[in-house]
Amino acid sequence: MKLYTKTGDAGQTKLVGGRSVAKSSERVASYGTIDELNAWLGYTLIQLNPLHADICYDIETIQQLLFDCGTDLATPAGHRAYRLSEKDVIWLEGRIDVYADEPPMIEHFIIPGGTRDAALLHVARTTTRRAERHVVALLQEEEINGAALRFLNRLSDYFYAVARAVNTRQGQTDVFYQNSDKVFHNF
Repeated sequence: MKLYTKTGDAGQTKLVGGRSVAKSSERVASYGTIDELNAWLGYTLIQLNPLHADICYDIETIQQLLFDCGTDLATPAGHRAYRLSEKDVIWLEGRIDVYADEPPMIEHFIIPGGTRDAALLHVARTTTRRAERHVVALLQEEEINGAALRFLNRLSDYFYAVARAVNTRQGQTDVFYQNSDKVFHNF
């Protein structure tokens, strides 16, 4: 199998099923940003402190699910069954709930950082948000797997929760935004 197809030489790429689209399309931007996120997670995995084996396991699972998500976004509606499903969203919500209980409650915004591990996870969070924005734009143009959008929305919350958890585990206080009003109200 050759690695080069030459279809990209004219700025086009093929979707699952063979339809050609411009590489500048929202569909390609969507799954391309997910690919970028997946590569960042691979880098993050080799950097994370071994103390976070549970988070590393999660991230390995998330990488598989992101590949499914990218495949779904590269698949025009009706071409074949989607891979990502509501059960994946529910799994992610369960993981968020586990990590959200580790750090202390906060009432102010935080600045990304603290430990190296938390900073890596915040980059993953913001890359996820960018992918989500592309998917929302794609949704305005074409039908997509709705589970993909819900998964990405939860995934950024996941990275926020685990970034705070790793700071707590490593004895590092979150870095608070100094001009923040109280924004989180613990009722």
